[in-house]
Amino acid sequence: MKRIIILLLIVSGITSCKNDGKTDTDQVNTSNSYDQNDGLITLRGDFIYDENQNAAVIQTASSIYGVVIDDNMKALNEKVKAYKKESTDMVPVTVRAKRFESNDENTWEFFIEIKETIKIEAPDPTKNDIIKVEN
Repeated sequence: MKRIIILLLIVSGITSCKNDGKTDTDQVNTSNSYDQNDGLITLRGDFIYDENQNAAVIQTASSIYGVVIDDNMKALNEKVKAYKKESTDMVPVTVRAKRFESNDENTWEFFIEIKETIKIEAPDPTKNDIIKVEN
């Protein structure tokens, strides 16, 4: 009887520790210093800025956010340029930002105003989701 109880405890311990590796959230808290109650969120996603259209976006796993064009966004864009091979490359970034709803129905549902850049990563070279249009 003791063996059965021990076996059940071991099996339940192993199954409760299962990690499927999925994350459905846009918010990423990288350390306790980012858990401040200041109204900002931490986002990890792919960033791109088109100077011709004067538009910037961050695409997360589940949403696309318009980015307010300001000094913090321009500073992020300057840092991101080192990781781009082409102007249309999206670069993974982690930022702290203020999120707010858009008033215009013809734009993104949410916008973010970048307050702090936490991390910039090199794009994954194995990711092959590029569409090129040539005339």
